[in-house]
Amino acid sequence: MKVIGAHSTATIKAKVTREEQAAQELGSTEFARGTRTTLVAFFLAVIVAVPLVQVCAAFRHPQRISRLSAGLRALVPGWNRVKAVDGVVSAVDLLPASAQIKTVEDDWEQNSVVGEALLPRVQSLLLGLGQGNEKAYLGRDGWLFYRADVDYVSGRGFLDPAVLKRRAASSGSKAKAPQPDPVQAIVEFRDQLAARGIALLVMPAPVKPSIVPEFFSGRRVGTSQVVQNPSFGDFQRLLAQAGVAVFDPAALLARENARPPGRPPFLKTDTHWTPEAMELTAVTLAAFARQTVTLPAPQPGRFTTLDKPVANLGDVAMMLKLPAGQTAYPPEAVRIRQVVDGKRFWRPSADAGVLVLGDSFANIYSLEPMGWGESAGFVEHLSLALGLPLDAICRNDAGSHATREMLAKELQRGHDRLAGKKLVIWEFAARELASGDWKRLPMTLGEKHDGGMYVPVAGTSVEVRGVVRDASPAPRPGSVPYKDHIVMVHLAELESSDDPAATGKDAVVYAWSMRDNVATAASRYRPGDSVTLRLCPWADVADKYEAINRSELEDDASLLAEPAWAQ
Repeated sequence: MKVIGAHSTATIKAKVTREEQAAQELGSTEFARGTRTTLVAFFLAVIVAVPLVQVCAAFRHPQRISRLSAGLRALVPGWNRVKAVDGVVSAVDLLPASAQIKTVEDDWEQNSVVGEALLPRVQSLLLGLGQGNEKAYLGRDGWLFYRADVDYVSGRGFLDPAVLKRRAASSGSKAKAPQPDPVQAIVEFRDQLAARGIALLVMPAPVKPSIVPEFFSGRRVGTSQVVQNPSFGDFQRLLAQAGVAVFDPAALLARENARPPGRPPFLKTDTHWTPEAMELTAVTLAAFARQTVTLPAPQPGRFTTLDKPVANLGDVAMMLKLPAGQTAYPPEAVRIRQVVDGKRFWRPSADAGVLVLGDSFANIYSLEPMGWGESAGFVEHLSLALGLPLDAICRNDAGSHATREMLAKELQRGHDRLAGKKLVIWEFAARELASGDWKRLPMTLGEKHDGGMYVPVAGTSVEVRGVVRDASPAPRPGSVPYKDHIVMVHLAELESSDDPAATGKDAVVYAWSMRDNVATAASRYRPGDSVTLRLCPWADVADKYEAINRSELEDDASLLAEPAWAQ
């Protein structure tokens, strides 16, 4: 007989649950000798290797170090600001704005040697797994779609009060919040034009997934229904109630898409429409415009066309940043019809009675740097269909405000671009309704003045040396749906052996920041940089480069000054 004390409940182990057992095993993981040290060392080596490789590469190009260090220095508050701190609020103000931090991050990313080496290879691997990236979505049958377009048709209604409130508060504390309501901006612009006896006609250009959704989702195969943002119907209704004329070509293009065996009205690897779809829209809009406002009779025989084949790689395919020589997405071939006015290619006429404001949907086939030809775009074919010369202000991207801003600045500089106009046609990509900044802009005619800024004499070019006081932000190549970009630079302390009149003056200069998806030196200009540039008047080249997307400085002195162009 055993002693009871040998089986005391104090020595009997309670049943262990699975959770407790897992916690015990995870909490007592054993490593072989040296494994932990090796793993930690490897992890630290990976972290240190990237900036080390970047610094080693930068030593081969010292200017990279100065640019990157200048960006970091801009985030550090000056000693005078630190000494002036007198409380929590002023201490918080020492923190850099989110826009400043983003600029430095983009600068490092844009100049990352490791990224340049690895990104195309990683993207090729992801492509094999059926994945795009943060900008480009893979569709069916080799089609590509721009994420912003997909977000527009699949997102919440852009006029939803909660969406408007969220977007209005979406900027950082030190950045200006966007104006998210397109109806408010459009009605105000209509009223500004009406005060001068000018009519407004608005045309939202439908985005790719709205018209050819079957190439994005198999569930849409066999349907000709337009896929729109939930708020688009309310948008049309509100503008109609306000008496704003709206031309919506979406149904027209959807019917064309459903008509066998025609070509889909959008390019396969690009965000934009085909030449045929663009021309059909221009012809239909011309008839609608004549019903909306009384226009002069057509000028028979003034305009003719020339056929030309063009091949190019779409902008969405370029956003994938695949290796050079990739064959997954070959160039797409189209045939454009260039519009000829007499013996020269079509050009805008400043004294025309109709002004067209347009974005990249107007520029494609018109702006040669986009790679799809020139003089064969939407404005040219609208002019051909109307049989009239037209004036045009076009800029890639930001159709919600960019062209209105260009018009407003011309007026403020004393250049009355609206003189003699009877009609303004405002085209913008429909995606802007959900993501654009619909700024409220004054359309006030100012007086001409030069602000004391230096500009070379018309028809001349001058080499100058100067110090960068400020430069507008430049996009990272591959992060935007266009491959060329222009920045605005404020130069001070000018010196020139070509023109002594430049000495000691300031100048506002436009310069390339990106060409064919490759960043230029101007994209990395920072305050304090000394640069040498050859300048000519912006007016000498504006007709060639005005339509290219650009960023600008925000101070009034720069915006109202006559700019120069860095050749």
